[in-house]
Amino acid sequence: MNPIRTMIVEDDARIAEIQNRFLEKLPSFEVVGIALTLEDCENMIDILAPDLVLLDVHFPDGSGFELLKSIRTQKQHIEVILVTAAKDMESLKEAMHGGVFDYVVKPLEFNRLRDSLSRFEDYFNRLNTLDTFEQSDIDGLMPRTIESSQPERIEVRLPKGIDALTLSKIRRLFSAGDVSLGAEQVGQSIGASRTTARRYLEYLVSNSELKVDVSYGGVGRPERHYCSA
Repeated sequence: MNPIRTMIVEDDARIAEIQNRFLEKLPSFEVVGIALTLEDCENMIDILAPDLVLLDVHFPDGSGFELLKSIRTQKQHIEVILVTAAKDMESLKEAMHGGVFDYVVKPLEFNRLRDSLSRFEDYFNRLNTLDTFEQSDIDGLMPRTIESSQPERIEVRLPKGIDALTLSKIRRLFSAGDVSLGAEQVGQSIGASRTTARRYLEYLVSNSELKVDVSYGGVGRPERHYCSA
């Protein structure tokens, strides 16, 4: 699947570059442009056609909410994650009414941004691979719905050695529901070692997201296969 085309819209060049360097480490995302003003952003959006915009609120030439309204009015298929220092309730309400995917508050915690991007990657891939859908698919596409109905799936703070992006990739392997995989197969699928895959799989078992079946066939240690709980 092609990388998620991402634009950074941030008036502080230093912060914009920090975000850019962070995104460069995520193979599923491609930064196609950086805009330091709203005017530059409006000119670039039509040309670059991003899938996702990381958007600040306060700019010398206006408000990020003006850009958000423009995107929605023109019915452009662009998702927005706000990355802002604005902590007033009016800004939060306006963001929610404008249909932002997430609202990340500065000073930026990169674990929080990484979690947001991981959830967006999962959402984006589902949205672009489904031809028809069931209620469970809708629930998976609605972040607020899934959080309210399945609180056990929220990892506010992941344990050491568990990365949100890798965890998302493994969850997708089992999204079909009837898949049974061993740690070695999972490791090959995500480009990780068997040991690393096993650590993530056991974490999902501990969260009751996966269950394990032990096979004693043949010589050697028993094989552990994992499937959806």
